[in-house]
Parts: sequence; C-alpha cells; structure tokens
Amino acid sequence: MNKYLVAAVAGIVGGVVLSTQVAGPLLAQEQDANQSVYDQLDLFGDVLERIRGEYVTEVDTGQLIEAAINGMLNSLDPHSSYLSPDDYDDMRVQTRGSFGGLGIEVTQQDGYIRVITPIDDTPAAQAGVQPGDVITHVDGQSVLGLTMAEAIDQMRGPVGSEVVVTIMREGVAEPFDLSIIRDTIRIQAVRSRVEGNIIVLRVTTFNEQTYDNLASELAQGIEQLGGIDNLQGVVLDLRNNPGGLLNQAIDVSDAFLEQGEIVSTRGRANTEGERHNATPGDLIDGRPMVVLINGGSASASEIVAGALQDHHRAVVVGERSFGKGSVQTLIPLRGDGAMRLTTALYYTPSGRSIQALGVAPDIVVHQPPRVDENTPAEDARPQRTEAGLRGAFRNETITDDERRQMEEEERAAEEVSRLRGEDYQLAYALDILRGLSVMNGQ
Repeated sequence: MNKYLVAAVAGIVGGVVLSTQVAGPLLAQEQDANQSVYDQLDLFGDVLERIRGEYVTEVDTGQLIEAAINGMLNSLDPHSSYLSPDDYDDMRVQTRGSFGGLGIEVTQQDGYIRVITPIDDTPAAQAGVQPGDVITHVDGQSVLGLTMAEAIDQMRGPVGSEVVVTIMREGVAEPFDLSIIRDTIRIQAVRSRVEGNIIVLRVTTFNEQTYDNLASELAQGIEQLGGIDNLQGVVLDLRNNPGGLLNQAIDVSDAFLEQGEIVSTRGRANTEGERHNATPGDLIDGRPMVVLINGGSASASEIVAGALQDHHRAVVVGERSFGKGSVQTLIPLRGDGAMRLTTALYYTPSGRSIQALGVAPDIVVHQPPRVDENTPAEDARPQRTEAGLRGAFRNETITDDERRQMEEEERAAEEVSRLRGEDYQLAYALDILRGLSVMNGQ
C-alpha cells in the first residue's frame, strides 16, 4: 500500500517538475513578447513627441493619434476601421434608414474605392453608378493613399451640392466622370409588387426597419390577392443589397423557415461562436420561393440567400454574390468614437464560409444590357396564326369560361414577355415560380 502511495507522490512531484520545466520557457516567451509591445509603444511615443516638437508647423495631437489608430485598423482588413464621433453618429443614423450622402456602399481595393452597390433610388443610382465601379478621383483629387474614411469624407457635402467622381469600369476603355448631386438618403428597406399571383419583395438594405417592412408588404400583397390560398409564390429580390444588420438577416430568413440553423458565427476561439436557429412559423405557409442575387448582394444578403438555399427552401437565381462573409463588431471608445473590428466569420447552415467566395446561384442567369427603346425590333411583323387566316374554322369545343381562362393566361404570358425587356432576371424568376406552382398543383 505504501509503495503505491510513494509512487503516487513521486508522480505528483515529477509532474510538478515537468510542468515547471515546460512552463519556464513559455513564461519567458510571453514576457519577451510583452516587453516587445512596450518597446513598440515607447517608440510610438518617441515619434509622436518628435512630431509635436520639431515638425515644420504646429500639429493637432488628437488628429495624429486618430490617424495612427485608423492606420492600425485599416492594416487588418478592408472592413476594420476607426469611427470618429461624427462618423459613429452617422453610422447609427444610417441603420435607422435616413442619412445624407450619395447612396453607395463601398469598400477599399488597391488604394482606390470600389463600389459594392448603389442603393436604389439614390443620387448615385440615378447618376448611373454600377456595382464593381472603381472610384479613382473625387472632384479631380485622387483617392489613392487616402483611408476609406478620408475618401468618404471627400464625397460628403451639403445636400444639393455637386460632386464629380471619376470612375473606372470593367469593359470601358477609359475612366470617365459622373456628376452626382448630394441628397438626403431615405431608404425604404422593402418594396413589393404583385405579378400575376406572385409577390415580388425587393429588399434594398438590412436596417432596423427591414423585417417589419417585409412582413407588412407581404401581408398587403396577400390581401391584394384575396388571401394566401391565391398566392403562387414569392420572389425575394436581394440584388444590389449591400447588407446591414445581422439580426435583421436572421429575422428575414426566419420568416420563411420552420426550423433549423440560419447562420453561425465563429471568432478566434471556438467558445466565441454563436448559432442562430429558426423558430416555427412560415409567413407564406411553404409556398415556393426564388431568391435573386448578383455581384452587389453582400453580407446580410448572403446570409439570407445561403440559409434559404441550404434548407432547400428557395431556388437561388442570378449571379454569384459579393463574398463578404465577415462580422464586424462596433466597440464604443472613450471620446465618443468607436472601433469597427472584424471579430468573426459567419457560416451557412451547411457549414460553408462564403468569405471571398460568395453564394453561387442554383441557376446562373446574367442580366443582358438594356436595349435602347428606340431600337427597332428584329421582326416587327405580327405573328401569323391559323385563326388569322380567312375562312378559318372557329374552335367551338371549348366553353366561354375556358376561353376566358386562355385569354387571361395569354395576357399573363404577354406581361412576362414585356418584363423580360425590362428585367430579364426577374422575369426568369417568375417563370421558375410558375413552373414550381404547376408541379405542386397550386
């Protein structure tokens, strides 16, 4: 018995010695790392004092430190940044749905400003700014070398004033200028329309109003159709939607899912991850859905598209999305500013990270360039049919009700044909939904 006790004690002592031998170098490395950080901070202080005392003109110390913080955050990734008190206020206003500016969502690429997407019905969209455009100059001044915040500041100005941005666009040989009149941007998060027996929900952003707007617009559309029994399906149009609030993306996804995971986020440590699940209840009682996306669909839009795609709740149609799969946390700082820091990546229910990859549509449909209205049709002659021939027999085998139904179906088909000229991707989505409705016997 005693020998086992001795062995146990020896083992404990040996363990202590071993752990001390291992921990010693690790502790020394940590102390060295901390000392290196202190040395670097001392270096920063030395440089700051030299600038304050010897620079050719007097400098604002606060601006210098702010620029240093911004440079540190900007070196991490395109979405981490420092927000001054004014910028922080602007961001909080934007999430409420009304703010001043041009109406574009941007990121930084190779020193220039790249447009993720213009927001619907804003000065930028009306002036012809397109997703993927690269802004090289603002009012003739190059943005190269500026932080994203500094470039955005150059584009801001009084409502009603003009700003000229120089744009490089893929497929256009030379840069060109666009004149944009600044305005107050008021965003209606969701708009709806009824096409036949299908409701089209156009979601432009994910702000504090998005889910409430969507539920309200959907209810109005169902009422217009005379009840949910008459609803064939829903098109959720997320094209050129730059994203926004994570909780709103979760709520919109949950609106059409009965159960299962919507999205998960994972930070540096596994313990920092979060998982968000759907709750029972589908606003359209399982009716078929199509989600429309393109290269301007980013962040929260991709969460919704990925969740509905992974659960086979919707057919995703269009073009590959932008691929912003990171989560930014707003951290208030002393002095009323804030830090926007990338703290996690998000994953779709199947475990996909879409960071830099985007959501691939189930059916790829490119939007053809819009044809000038003055361009004559290739064949303007009316279609010749048997019914148009002189003396043709009239078909008497169908009833008046059947004839009226045929005429209604023909009118609906003509509407879709008209829509293809205006919005080919949406017309394609409507065709898919009608096909799914026929398959499901609705």
